[in-house]
Amino acid sequence: AYTPSGSRNLAEPAITVTHADGNNSLDLKYVSHNVTKISDDVSLLSIVLKDPVYDFEVTQYYKSYFKNDVIEQWSVIKHHEKGNVTLNKFASANLYLKAKSFWLRQYHGDWGKEMQPEETRITHGIKTIDTKLGARANLFEPSVFMVSFDKPATEDEGNVLYGAMEWSGNFRVDLELDPLDNLKIIAGINNFAYAYTLKPGEDFTTPAFLYTFSDKGKGDASRKLQSWARNYKLMDGKGSRLTLLNNWESTFFDFNESRLSGLLQDTKKLGVDLFLLDDGWFANKYPRNDDHAGLGDWQENRKKLPNGIASLVKEAQNDGVKFGIWIEPEMVNPKSRLYETHPDWVIKQPKRDEYYYRNQLVLDLSNPQVQDFVFSIVDSLFIKSPGLAYIKWDCNAVIYNAYSAHLQNQSHLYIEYVRGLYKVLERVRAKYPAVPMMLCSGGGGRVDYAALQYFTEFWPSDNTEPMERIFIQWEYSYFYPALISANHVTDWGKQPIKFRTDVAMMGRLGFDIPVSKLSGNDLQFCQEAVKTYNTVKQIIFQGEQYRLSDPREQSVASVMYVDSVKTSGVIFNYLVNNRFDEGSKLPIRLKGLDPVKKYTIKEINLYPGIVSPIDSAKSYSGDFLMRIGFNPEVNAGRTSVVLQINESR
Repeated sequence: AYTPSGSRNLAEPAITVTHADGNNSLDLKYVSHNVTKISDDVSLLSIVLKDPVYDFEVTQYYKSYFKNDVIEQWSVIKHHEKGNVTLNKFASANLYLKAKSFWLRQYHGDWGKEMQPEETRITHGIKTIDTKLGARANLFEPSVFMVSFDKPATEDEGNVLYGAMEWSGNFRVDLELDPLDNLKIIAGINNFAYAYTLKPGEDFTTPAFLYTFSDKGKGDASRKLQSWARNYKLMDGKGSRLTLLNNWESTFFDFNESRLSGLLQDTKKLGVDLFLLDDGWFANKYPRNDDHAGLGDWQENRKKLPNGIASLVKEAQNDGVKFGIWIEPEMVNPKSRLYETHPDWVIKQPKRDEYYYRNQLVLDLSNPQVQDFVFSIVDSLFIKSPGLAYIKWDCNAVIYNAYSAHLQNQSHLYIEYVRGLYKVLERVRAKYPAVPMMLCSGGGGRVDYAALQYFTEFWPSDNTEPMERIFIQWEYSYFYPALISANHVTDWGKQPIKFRTDVAMMGRLGFDIPVSKLSGNDLQFCQEAVKTYNTVKQIIFQGEQYRLSDPREQSVASVMYVDSVKTSGVIFNYLVNNRFDEGSKLPIRLKGLDPVKKYTIKEINLYPGIVSPIDSAKSYSGDFLMRIGFNPEVNAGRTSVVLQINESR
């Protein structure tokens, strides 16, 4: 279904148009369909709908991934009228659902507070989830959500649909419960300030709306989506990821070559793969010594780095580690040479005061010249330093005072900005297809499967306090696999180094701490933790995830990863309630094992000098572990426990 407006339909439409003659009505009738087999597991259904009066048509596409029960749905709109047609609304998908009742689990947030869940019963009328922020679109609301049928789904029970927009800009999801208790979900680009002029013969392709369904609860739905992502959507979804040391929380903007040389030595000492140089390495006329200046001037700061990035890359290679770098190429500070030279490249209203977010403005990526400039930032880094091994791509601002000096139709800006971004990323990947890149937006301000086609990982939140990260990473995991979650050990909070490291190990492990200030035992623990992580990371990256104990409901959070043949697994357990005498007082039931196989359980990632109470010689059947469970012995003295489970031989 793809409901038009202006005729019989009086409910929320999926598409509204103004024809070349000014008429606002649209009627869409079925014409034909076609099924194309892409592989044994994937097919593409296309359905052509046409207006019987106007030469206007919509083709709906449904790309089905049968193994994972995932569908990507989008629409292509075109016409051959005598003049331009205005698209006033143009959804990607229009779903109709039937049940006794529906429950919506949606998310909200802000900087440092990503993925805060809210679950409510859907009542009659329209519930809208949307964003109008432009560049950092997911800052307050991501496009991911769940709809449960008849009752709220639990981890292992219930009918539930997951939905997500594959779009890195403004989106809108309408959920309308009609008088007959049918639920209509209309998802697509937000048509706020978006009237799009479509020329005769021109195609308008909407982004995809992604959804999956499970009758076995939220856990099963998330495993379907994670498997689909690894196998079909993500860049290098079946590969591994690099461990790293980042300098940001050690130095912020205050560093020089000597200090960075010391951090390269720390990288090698720690045993991680790569050193990541964060913000502050560029600009000369207006040096990047804080976040008020320099964005847009992507030349090495001669005072901080007199020998340039290339010398640091070579030094890292000589030390046996890789070198990565931070950029924020879509942005500009008013205090920069770029702003002085090309004010017409900046998104801003010509007759109004400028409004800044983090002291910066957004470059107009609808402009091909700006696209060339942004691509050249990445390209020149690699030309000067071919050994560069990693990019952290940041995006910290929203779009205020939306206006493009380049575009004739200002209502096209929000769409053409995202299209321009994708064009740049396509060029980057065409020339540098294998370079790992982190998708960052002041935390999780831009996390979606369209952008993640170009990036190997994303930054969930600037909030790296480990207790908070347990909750943030928990919610992200319903929609994204651990493989792409970049988790760093930092000095945020008061948890011991083991707790912080264990939490960061539930994804791509990184460190953002002053290694030189670690105590002897803390350093030894971190070094051993990196080695331990390297032995189990493929289970975390490619295994199936099972949530065993919910931190919002229990005193202990417990998450398990099991390999595809059910021979090995890793279980992370954390005390999340600091009240007196809290802990894992009862066994926690494991999941995803073979009931017939025998398993041993061993505690790993122990702090130096600590002896585990876990009997690693004892053997258990998978059936016992899933029916009765296992107690990880989490308590106030053991706030973080990592267990490795292996099939007995």
